[in-house]
Parts: sequence; structure tokens; C-alpha cells
Amino acid sequence: MATFKDFRNKVKPNWCPGCGDFSVLAAMQRAFANLGKEPEDVVLVSGIGCSGRISGYMNAYGFHGIHGRALPIAQGLKLANRDLTVVAAGGDGDGFAIGMSHTIHAIRRNVDITYIVMDNQVYGLTKGQTSPRSEMGFKTKSSPKGSIEATIAPLEMALTAGAGFVAQAFSSDLKQMTRLIEEGLNHKGFSLINVYSPCVTYNKINTYDWFKEHITSLDGDEAYDPSNRMLAMQKLMETNGLVTGLIYQNKERQPYEDLIPGFSETPLAKQDLKLPKEDFDRLVAEFA
Repeated sequence: MATFKDFRNKVKPNWCPGCGDFSVLAAMQRAFANLGKEPEDVVLVSGIGCSGRISGYMNAYGFHGIHGRALPIAQGLKLANRDLTVVAAGGDGDGFAIGMSHTIHAIRRNVDITYIVMDNQVYGLTKGQTSPRSEMGFKTKSSPKGSIEATIAPLEMALTAGAGFVAQAFSSDLKQMTRLIEEGLNHKGFSLINVYSPCVTYNKINTYDWFKEHITSLDGDEAYDPSNRMLAMQKLMETNGLVTGLIYQNKERQPYEDLIPGFSETPLAKQDLKLPKEDFDRLVAEFA
């Protein structure tokens, strides 16, 4: 059985010291091992940005996509081989800006994959511009007098789009984050896990200390019911999204692949797709 060390490779991450993405990588490695996964069972698809490098730091199958396109790639992989554990990962710019349309449609489509967003509220790779998650008034090189755009509320958006699993973590809490990733991987259908992952280089506002002061954790709140969608929306609005834990889960919704008529339990990668010559000749005659 693989341990979390088996999911490490020899490539040393080049994130800035203190970057929250180190913890996200560690939490994923621990979650895969805790669930009994082997490196050959896992595919990690990433987008562009600092967080997009994560697929190269995991000892598993990896695919480094282009801007905002991690989710279509991940969905295609899962539909081609449903035996694989497929995880997409990226930043708030990748998932909530250029990739926002893919995020919404992946949520409503509900293919059985897990999407982990490393939310640092700034464009880190391109030297610190405003992202869709930057608060109004946030000063960057692209908004020297402060951003005048309202921030996107991704988890409220996910609930509105019909997400079956919505969770949020803070990279400083490795134990909670690992557990939430495990729960997301076990959920049948699309899972969205947003992770507050501070950028220590370009975001001097939303720091580790700032999050520790403002975040509310749902862990230990026995009165909270994560199956109540209205309660989930209310909690997000009450806390301005600064809440961690399992926010919402609908265990009744079926994943996309289970609803496709005739969709085989045997992955395409393991099927004999050879077409008999007589069938090929018939198709040629019919459509030529």
C-alpha cells in the first residue's frame, strides 16, 4: 500500500517560501495515501499560474493544461477511464476568471472529479495583479489606486449552479484540509474545494494572520447541517465566505457518467475498440 511519500517525486517545488500551495500539495498526498490510492490510480490536471505547477510535483499521472482549461481535460479523462481518480487543480484566476465558464458547466454537468482551487486573491505568477477574488480597494500593479470591481463569491456561485459538494479549507490547517480532500474524493459527482492559500509575496493584506483572525470553522458545530442548501448559503453570506469545513453535500445527485445511456462500466482504455471489417465497409458505404 502506498504512503504519502510514494506520491512525492524528485522535482523540488519552486514556490516562494511560505506559499500556501506547499500545504495543499502535502494534503493531497496524504489524502491519496489515506484512501489507499496508488500513484498509477491518480491523475492530477492543473491549469496556469503558480498553483498550476502542482501537477509536476506529484508522483502520479499529471497533465499541465492551458489557461482555464483544466476542467474539460479532467472531465474527458474521467469519462475515458472511470477507474481513475481524477483531480483538477488551479488558482482563483484560472478557475474564476478565464476558466469561470468551464467551472460553472463542470458543476452542473457533475462528472465524478474533484476540483481544488488555491485561492490567494491575486495573480502571483505574473507579479501581483488584481484577480477576480481581490476585494474592492485592493491595490496592485494593475490597480494602483485600488480595485473598483466587486469580488466573485465562488462558493455561493457553486451552490446556485447546483454543486453537490462544496467545501473550503485554509492551508494553515493541514488536518482539516486533508480530511476535506478525502471527503471530496469519496463523493460521487463533482466536488469543489476552495482553499485559502496565502501569497506571501504579492498579497500583504490577506495573510496567514489575517485569515486566522477572520475565518470561522464549521468543525465541531453540531448544529450545522451540511445537507441543508439554504443553511449553507446563509452561512456563507453571514461570514462573507470566510468559513472552512464541509459547507454543503448532496449525496442523492447521480454523477454524469451514470446517467449516460449505455455508458460502459469498463473504461474505454480497457475496451477492445477494433471494428470488424464488414462493419467498417458498411459505414463507409453509408456515409461516403
